[in-house]
Amino acid sequence: MNSASLSRGTMLVMLVLQLSLVGIRAARAGEETIKIGILHSLSGTMAISEAVLKDTVLMLIEDQNKKGGLLGRKLEPAIVDPASDPDMFAKEARELFSKEKVAVVFGCWTSASRKAVLPIFEQLNGLLFYPVQYEGEESSRNIFYTGAAPNQQAIPAVRYLMSKEGGEVRRWVLLGTDYVYPRTTNRILSAYLAEKGVSPDDIMTIYTPFGYSEWRGIVDRIKAFGSEGKKTAVISTINGDANTYFYMELAAQHVDANEIPVMAFSVGERELHSVGVVPVGHLAAWNYFHTVNSPENKVFMKMWADFNEQGDKITNDPMEATFIGFRMWAQAVVQAGTTDVDAVRQAMYGQRIKAPSGFEVVMNTNHHLSKPVMIGKINSSGTFDVIWQSINPVRAEPWERYLPDSAKRTADWTFPWVCGGCIEPTFHDW
Repeated sequence: MNSASLSRGTMLVMLVLQLSLVGIRAARAGEETIKIGILHSLSGTMAISEAVLKDTVLMLIEDQNKKGGLLGRKLEPAIVDPASDPDMFAKEARELFSKEKVAVVFGCWTSASRKAVLPIFEQLNGLLFYPVQYEGEESSRNIFYTGAAPNQQAIPAVRYLMSKEGGEVRRWVLLGTDYVYPRTTNRILSAYLAEKGVSPDDIMTIYTPFGYSEWRGIVDRIKAFGSEGKKTAVISTINGDANTYFYMELAAQHVDANEIPVMAFSVGERELHSVGVVPVGHLAAWNYFHTVNSPENKVFMKMWADFNEQGDKITNDPMEATFIGFRMWAQAVVQAGTTDVDAVRQAMYGQRIKAPSGFEVVMNTNHHLSKPVMIGKINSSGTFDVIWQSINPVRAEPWERYLPDSAKRTADWTFPWVCGGCIEPTFHDW
């Protein structure tokens, strides 16, 4: 065999090997999973609320994989437990990117945890879907907020209580856990109440630590405040398992919901199951309740019951918000043809689904949803009867018009604004 034949033979072998390697790489690429980060407390004071959201994401991943995954790839969960500690949230968020290489994260409940991870998502250009009501005053290009802003929960709830239908409340106890969400929400509500002519003497504000359990003295104060001749209500931004002890003390002291109603912003159907007593007649404001009668909700509840295999059909607002965020993200990935964060973010604007609430919800360019507002009353079975709801979805406004500095700000991540809270467009020459 001459050298030319040997050379041609060697080249042919090399070509076959290269083609084989290409085929192997292509096959491996098809086998690669898309990793989904789940960043929720599975222990500590917030586990009572957050643990079920981990399972909600797992349910949605399983459902998507049954449909073939996304872009021909299966989805794989990457679960961490930040244990109700904001510092641990930050640590675990960074590891989800550095070690797990996740494409997206679904997580956080408290604003303290969200604030802790926000710089990491912005630094690493990650994407977080945050599924819980919050205090507003924020819009990050790396977070999609699928829970309520104050104008979709806090303000409508107080407006309802001030109305004839809501009991014409004139005195207010602003009661919350001592961290950013309750404090900022109460600052907004105080400004709103002042605009409506409520005297500072008719507002009492109380904060307690996470996990607080000694409620006797505080309930005594609430009863005394409500006995001075004006219809009084409690606006509760208590979070986590402290709610269990609070409602137990209300029952122990026979606080009548008709006399002093409690309007909760962080208590849903699942939290009520942990209380041990049913606080009949007290209220909550959300964008969804388990008892909503819609075809979409029936499908959602069956999906949840089938997944947990225990016949547990109890759902709540943050579960629905997680469902909305996951489905919109999946739609955006398909539309973009990639999990690349910049491409998915652009595809998220205008995403819409028919939600379990029965309403079509839409993602706006301020990274917040248009959603319905609902007020529920606790019945004897420990669920909520919807006693009021908005006619149409309400567009979330992250910057509150009742705060002078915030009223000037706009959140819009499209041209020419391209900002989360500026007073004029970032781009001037357009």
